Amino acid sequence: MSALRLLSVHAHPDDESSKGAASSARYISEGHEVMVVTCTGGERGSILNPAMDRPEVIADLPAVRRAEMARAAEILGVQHRWLGFVDSGLPEGDPLPPLPEGCFALEDLDVATAPLVALIREFRPHVLVTYDENGGYPHPDHIKTHEVSMAAFDAAGDPDRFPGTGDPWQPLKLYYSHGFSKARLLAFQDALEARGIESPYKEWLANWADRPDPGLRVTTRVECAEWFGVRDQALIAHATQIDPTSRWFLVPPEIQREVWPTEDYELVRSLVDAPTPEDDLFAGLDAQADAQVAVRRAG
Repeated sequence: MSALRLLSVHAHPDDESSKGAASSARYISEGHEVMVVTCTGGERGSILNPAMDRPEVIADLPAVRRAEMARAAEILGVQHRWLGFVDSGLPEGDPLPPLPEGCFALEDLDVATAPLVALIREFRPHVLVTYDENGGYPHPDHIKTHEVSMAAFDAAGDPDRFPGTGDPWQPLKLYYSHGFSKARLLAFQDALEARGIESPYKEWLANWADRPDPGLRVTTRVECAEWFGVRDQALIAHATQIDPTSRWFLVPPEIQREVWPTEDYELVRSLVDAPTPEDDLFAGLDAQADAQVAVRRAG
């Protein structure tokens, strides 16, 4: 298969390393192109690693997070672009406080969509990956990322939308990334307990009854266990957000590779014949993909 292009759209720096990173590294190793888009700078993110909770880090957190993102992109081998919007923060309290003025979640949808359309027209991805309608979890920036991604997927191939942002280009497939399913957590828990290791997921699973299970929507499982180590290195590069002793690393790598060797996705839209279930985000695409896009655009 000729080189194909995948665009992965995320809300904050570190999201690209916790969602689909091993798939990205696999596709890079196979000669394809992957670009990560980060919609905000993560300026309002909390410092979640105690080792990084230092005055000099707090004083220059936006610059620190940009440097972390650059390192993670280098580890994964992906191209990277910032969309340029300001982190909305995660509102907490009862009642919830209003979102800060000028933040990403409050941007007009067309204003927020325009730079992503321009990037799609420049990079010309065949596949776009984003979050589901709940944002993967209901952070306002994740939900806005979903809305912007869906709008850009529809608009990028329309010559009448967003004039002046490049020649139209229509991606052929759109996926939601589904990282945490109930079945996956149960599988890890069973494997840990079978080895006499206490599960870190008991409380999480006990509270699952009130939450939808995105795992029930999975159509596509990408084998990428060989690249879990690369994923973990990219995660650790986001040192302000990722504590190396946190839940991200509580399941030994060999158990992860044995029990759940895939990253999981939901095929939401496809302009090519791609029967599900699939094991490849590029399923249904081939060396003629560029010609297919051109024909659809002309039509």
